[in-house]
Amino acid sequence: MPYTSDYLLEIGSEELPSAPLDHAQKQLGQLVADGLAQAGLGAHEAEVYSTPRRLAVIVHDVPSETQAISTVKRGPAASIAFDAEGKPTKAAMGFARGAGVAPEDLVVREEGGKEYVFAQIDIPAKPANPLLEALSSKVIGELDWPRSQRWGSTHERYGRPVRWILALYGEEPLKVSYADVASGTTTRGHRVLGPGEHEVAHPSDYLNVLRDAYVLTQKEREEAIRQGIAQQEERLGLKVDTPKKVFSEVVNLCEWPTVLVGRFDEEFLDVPHEIICESMLSHQRYFPTYDKDGNLTRDFIVVGNGDPACSETIIDGNERVVRARLDDAKFFYEEDLKHPLDYYLPQLEKVTFQEKLGTLRQKVERMEALAPVVATEAGGTSDEIAWAQRAAHLAKADLVTQAVVEFTSQQGVMGGYYASAAGEPEAVATAITEHYRPRFAGDEGPSSLIGASVAIADKLDTIAGMFAIDEPPTGSSDPFAQRRSAIGIIHMLEDLPQVSLSDLIDAALDGYANQGLNFDHGQVAQAVRGFFLGRLAVMAKEQGISPDTVAAVSAVSIIDPAEFFSRTQALEQARSQEAELFEDLATAYARAANLANRELGEEVDESMLGDAERRLLDACIAGKEQVSQALTAGDYPAALSALGALRGPIDGFFEDVMVMDDDPAIRANRLKLLNAFAAIFTNVADFSELAKR
Repeated sequence: MPYTSDYLLEIGSEELPSAPLDHAQKQLGQLVADGLAQAGLGAHEAEVYSTPRRLAVIVHDVPSETQAISTVKRGPAASIAFDAEGKPTKAAMGFARGAGVAPEDLVVREEGGKEYVFAQIDIPAKPANPLLEALSSKVIGELDWPRSQRWGSTHERYGRPVRWILALYGEEPLKVSYADVASGTTTRGHRVLGPGEHEVAHPSDYLNVLRDAYVLTQKEREEAIRQGIAQQEERLGLKVDTPKKVFSEVVNLCEWPTVLVGRFDEEFLDVPHEIICESMLSHQRYFPTYDKDGNLTRDFIVVGNGDPACSETIIDGNERVVRARLDDAKFFYEEDLKHPLDYYLPQLEKVTFQEKLGTLRQKVERMEALAPVVATEAGGTSDEIAWAQRAAHLAKADLVTQAVVEFTSQQGVMGGYYASAAGEPEAVATAITEHYRPRFAGDEGPSSLIGASVAIADKLDTIAGMFAIDEPPTGSSDPFAQRRSAIGIIHMLEDLPQVSLSDLIDAALDGYANQGLNFDHGQVAQAVRGFFLGRLAVMAKEQGISPDTVAAVSAVSIIDPAEFFSRTQALEQARSQEAELFEDLATAYARAANLANRELGEEVDESMLGDAERRLLDACIAGKEQVSQALTAGDYPAALSALGALRGPIDGFFEDVMVMDDDPAIRANRLKLLNAFAAIFTNVADFSELAKR
């Protein structure tokens, strides 16, 4: 009799890296669920578990055999399937082969008054065990690793060498082999606390066996670490910094976590806290702590994976490691402070920014020219303009300092410290610190106009240069993060509406032309503007603006972010509030634009106008003035309202007037009137995009 039972597969290996382990865990459940369905064992949800040394999957209630299938398949007509002598034709033999039966097993039956050949197809039930064994080996090999390894004498690969395989269907062991490793009925416990093999009698026992062997699941380890940190926070009266990425990695570095507290020497608090924290978080995976005022303290959190009874030894060992790392950081910092930032600038001549675009020193020179342009257009004071130029001059100097060479993510941050130590104005030091912002989605931008001026100059210089050498980002390649840079520039310019992005693009390209780079300025500038327009369109759609609204505004080629978003939001709101009005207006505009002949101009002969034409002309004259005033004031709802007032006159015109009159003079005059009507929309939005819907 068929029955159901649980299926368990555990792949044991050497310790796996954290990120690939998470990636493989997501794959494993789907691979197993898909494999069971394809094997005919039904649809199931898979429970996936992982530790640094193992990936495991449990599926409940897997049937002991597939379902038997019995079906009848109709083939060709009997007159086609058999010749005059009653022998099977090629048509019959082809049908039999496709159905998996012998030609002599075909039967003739009448259906709908006509005789056809039929094949009786019987697929017997298949036992689950061989199917699960094949699936297990297949799944192990199909896991995708960013980097995989081979070991021994076989060609199979895995994230790290496989050391054991546990495979069960209920209480029955499954025979699974991968890379010369044969499966058994045992798992392995914690290397120190529960070493050796541990028998698993049934998949339902698996998690308990692991716990008895001092191995917790990922969720259990995460909860244990969070509870341990919370207890230490309460005991010490401190706040522990647990960045998501590092915390996830720490969870994947242990099987039986113990939260411990270490301390470093007080002298290291004189070192900038950013490099102390990077050393602990990125290099050692320790969590720094802060007091109630937000100041870094000497205490740090260590998550141990050893014997809790040896905690004192574990803490002492980690404190020794921290002391050595922080000694290095302190040394680099103090050595760097022996020279002002200007001292490091000549060394940038030896660092390539991009092979075709020159050195970092040349990039600094271009930034020095561009940053004051940004500050000036933004209405900055003379001091702010001068400080923007000074900050741009020093912004990249810290890239060749010892501290930044060792702690690369602190570029800019260390430059700010060194600028302050050298007596630079606080505004300059802060701008240097912040000029890489925003670095990612949701990141804060620079806090001052000076910082924003340098950040925009830095990012726009990169984009302009890459387009000038015809290396824009592609769907699969963006090594200089041009998309991210463009988004950062857009966010910063939203707060600087008086700055012209088109002017800045021209200024950035001038920097490369002055450097001697050969390119078509007009063509490249147009390409860069198109690139920004594409980013603006994507961002507007992400804000919930409908695609045709975005297309209508994009057609006007407005790339100043504040204006672009104001226009799209105003048009979207107007359409939602007066949908019928704007749909009809879009249809009328599209009709007028299709008929209009720009070559005729807009000078209408008023003596030839009828009543409907007169009303439309008067509306156009008034509307043109109102739209112009509204656009000058940046009042886009008012501009749209003025366009909305044209609906009645244009509807009346099309109802009462035959545009393509037989008289050439009348026809031309009416087309001029339509030219005048369509021209009012030109600087607001392309309403023909709205009519396409």
